[in-house]
Amino acid sequence: MNLFHKIRGSLALVAMFFNTLICMVPLYLLVVMKLLLKGDKAQVALSHGLVRIAEFWITINNLIIALFSQIHWQVEGMDNLTKQQWYFVISNHQSWADILTLQRIFNRRIPMLKFFLKQELRKVPMLGDAWWALDFPFMKRHSREEIEKNPELKGTDLATTRAACEKFAMFPTSVMNFVEGTRFTTHKHDQQQSPYQYLLKPKAGGAAFTLGAMSGHLRTLLDVTIIYPNDVPRTLLAFLGGAQRNIQVIVQQHPIPDWASQGDYENDPVFRERFQQWMAKLWADKDALLASRRAA
Repeated sequence: MNLFHKIRGSLALVAMFFNTLICMVPLYLLVVMKLLLKGDKAQVALSHGLVRIAEFWITINNLIIALFSQIHWQVEGMDNLTKQQWYFVISNHQSWADILTLQRIFNRRIPMLKFFLKQELRKVPMLGDAWWALDFPFMKRHSREEIEKNPELKGTDLATTRAACEKFAMFPTSVMNFVEGTRFTTHKHDQQQSPYQYLLKPKAGGAAFTLGAMSGHLRTLLDVTIIYPNDVPRTLLAFLGGAQRNIQVIVQQHPIPDWASQGDYENDPVFRERFQQWMAKLWADKDALLASRRAA
């Protein structure tokens, strides 16, 4: 990344900051109303309003990114998408730019993406409040040592997931999951001895519990493969400043089998093995896709 990219990336960040400031004004007004009005109808209406503000914010951010980064996008598989359907979205994960990429291709094409976030991100100025208002679930991971000291902590992440999914079921929502759990690096790949060439091992448990908690609302899987042909953008400035000139995105739509939302992943070893095999097949196909596109 050269100085020119840093300058352009910095200007893009400034523009996105002011966009955030402007959008936070109506968002906070609706947040106050959401705290005061407790009825289900009011909560749903206010949630719709908050989503519209967020989609407008993403739209302006996308315009800013297009202006400063001038990325050439190659996107496949976006046919027949609708905002009237629930989607479960999974993707490979390589960079912070992945989230901006997903927002770029899906904004206003499907219901707004909802992510599971680390509890620490609740403290991020402005954005933490926005994520809370938009019902993004905040997860706090407990270590094995913490659970051994306080057994009551066991299962709290699952309870958070269940509560979030109850809200997701109120109107069409897109639930996003980076099933690798972390960004791909060569060190992590070697450390876990991943059987895939370009991917880390998928963590099937969170996906299985989300599908189960949504009680069958999630019927379509959007399997996203993000390819950075030149190099993975390591910093936000590099992405915003135009260091990454081309991005390929392939979206594959799959029906989610009925059985995938009807089992007990934690207590049923037969179901757990079946679900892991299903996820492993999806991941093997994604790895083969990445290999073929990189070889082209």
